[in-house]
Amino acid sequence: MNSFFIEFRDPLFSIIIFFSIIFTITFFSYWWNKYKRTEDSKYLDKFLKQFASLPSKDELKVLISSGDISEKSWLLLAHSYYKSGNYEKSIEIYNEILNICNSKNRLETMFLLGKTYLKAGFLERAKQIFLSILKTNPRTPEALKSLLLVYEQMRDYKSALDVLEPLDELNEDISLEGNYLRVMAILNNDKISQDEKSQKLLYIYKTSHQLVYMLFEYLFLHNPTLAWEHFDHSKSELLCDILWKIEPKDLNLDIISQNGYLRELYSARGDVDLAKSSSIFELDVLIKLGGKAKATLNFEYMCDDCKIVHPFAFHRCPSCHTIDSVHVECQLSKDFYKDIGDENNSFQ
Repeated sequence: MNSFFIEFRDPLFSIIIFFSIIFTITFFSYWWNKYKRTEDSKYLDKFLKQFASLPSKDELKVLISSGDISEKSWLLLAHSYYKSGNYEKSIEIYNEILNICNSKNRLETMFLLGKTYLKAGFLERAKQIFLSILKTNPRTPEALKSLLLVYEQMRDYKSALDVLEPLDELNEDISLEGNYLRVMAILNNDKISQDEKSQKLLYIYKTSHQLVYMLFEYLFLHNPTLAWEHFDHSKSELLCDILWKIEPKDLNLDIISQNGYLRELYSARGDVDLAKSSSIFELDVLIKLGGKAKATLNFEYMCDDCKIVHPFAFHRCPSCHTIDSVHVECQLSKDFYKDIGDENNSFQ
């Protein structure tokens, strides 16, 4: 008996007991985690098997109303359909969730449904959804901003401007949105002349100094003389694609000769010979080629906010809906129009 207590007091015995306890805890933890992963996997397989093929509307109604799958899981599934571009199935799921009287995420689901309607182009339905949200929750900035986008796409600029009032009361910065909508209203007004539009746009530019790309795009297209008269030399690189596409007859050589970037740009295009090199690689290559190769500039347009690149110019980013965030990037490319011109000349 005494020998037992001697062993018990032995430090080596204590170490053995300590590691035995650790091993036991680790062993049971490992198997418990493995069991939970197996159960989760079975649940996920059961969930996914139901969607090996897209369920019909009636099948969705039965599946959602049964309550076997959580509402959050249905919302995640609807969002995955939305991301993949299957807006119809996403809309069906959101509508069925809303048909459940005890839906815990009703406001969130309505907002997601409105966004999906907007993305799919069902503007009237999207408008009704957002108005319904605002009827019960008027202080919801995201719903107000989405409703503004709906009105903008419907070209109902008066209603869109009205939406800015509650946003202003919620301390949202609306100055850029307001000017953008006013410009859009002017551009889409067929009752006023191009000259009158130019003067109105110029007034907005002078009073706000916003929307430079949007305003000068119109001015250089319809009234180049007025555009050059009010041209801001510091915005030359921002407007490089617009300036590159101006007809030779509409160039203002006096202004070009006074601006280093413009001298390089139009020397690269071949209109003038005022620069022998450029710090911008693409312009430098074209200047060095001197029109001996069939090369020109193409442009890509990146949003400064979300950093997504688009092949076309925009005033409101198609991805994140930010206004006046366009950043123009130039690239060297083959001049296909020059090829066509050469081919046409060969038949003369």
